[in-house]
Amino acid sequence: MMPTKVQAIQGLDAAHYPRHALHASHALWTEKNCYIDLWIEILHAKGLEPLAMLPFVAQMDFEGDQWTFFKPSHDELRSLYGIKVHELTVWKPLLEHALEHLSAGRLICVEVDAYYLPDTQGTDYRHKHSKTTIAINAVDTEAQELGYFHNAGYFVAQGEDYHHLLPAQWPASGLPLFAELVSFYDPPVWQGSALKQASKALMGKHVAYAPLVNPVIQFAHRFAQELPKLQASGLDNYHAWAFAGIRQWGAASELQAAWLEWLHEELPPAAQPVHALLAGMAMDAKTLILKGARAVVSKKAFDPVAQLAHSAAAWDQSMAALRAAFPPPSAPLNS
Repeated sequence: MMPTKVQAIQGLDAAHYPRHALHASHALWTEKNCYIDLWIEILHAKGLEPLAMLPFVAQMDFEGDQWTFFKPSHDELRSLYGIKVHELTVWKPLLEHALEHLSAGRLICVEVDAYYLPDTQGTDYRHKHSKTTIAINAVDTEAQELGYFHNAGYFVAQGEDYHHLLPAQWPASGLPLFAELVSFYDPPVWQGSALKQASKALMGKHVAYAPLVNPVIQFAHRFAQELPKLQASGLDNYHAWAFAGIRQWGAASELQAAWLEWLHEELPPAAQPVHALLAGMAMDAKTLILKGARAVVSKKAFDPVAQLAHSAAAWDQSMAALRAAFPPPSAPLNS
């Protein structure tokens, strides 16, 4: 008989959950993207340091119509923390899977409709249907409560929201959303200074895969090209464009700056100036997203190329410094 109340990571209380510093109110980009945000909080809730996984953001690139939607590598989650992530075969109602795996201490990351997530009050909640990812940590079938990680914290959904997020029946469409199973192995692989050294060892690999052509310059010119269309299509469309076109770059820059600050005195001398350069880019992105919105509403002329000239130069300087400080590994690179 399946249990009626299960919790994978014990002792979490949504009302008093202490979010990680990367999600503190003073952060420029409190919410980064749904996947990296939930991993920051999963690791934090397990007593692990999320900053160690961040070297991968050095690969950020402008992809033509968006910046890279950055996610941590499952291989690196395993090598740094001893966490195994693989796809969950959803062959029965999600509620049954949740009761099975949460009772064994495993989380389920699953795509859901943000329309039913109470933490999105004021944006998507009961207003707009949109796809996002949560990590299910707790289920109470009698109270009809679902505890989940999403964006910058840990939350509870109840009642009707609970039933939509965690259906007890096979979905009417017959097409369940993508889900992943997260298994933890204690103790963690690395801790303390050893974790910092393991994290530093990853940076050379990711810097080697970083763009060779300055993506900030490419983005600035694309923004200038797109601006008339954005002004014609209105603010709602701009917000969707800016999530993919500005927030990902700004948030990744802030995270990379935080990684450098975490290492601090252990950084090679060549990398010491990079923190200020990346923090400046994160701030420039924040300024840009606001100025862009004003330009869309007012229909006035705006020059993204001039606005981003400082950030473009900072990208060149920071990448040159990182390549000097973190040479690629001598062994063949694995993506």
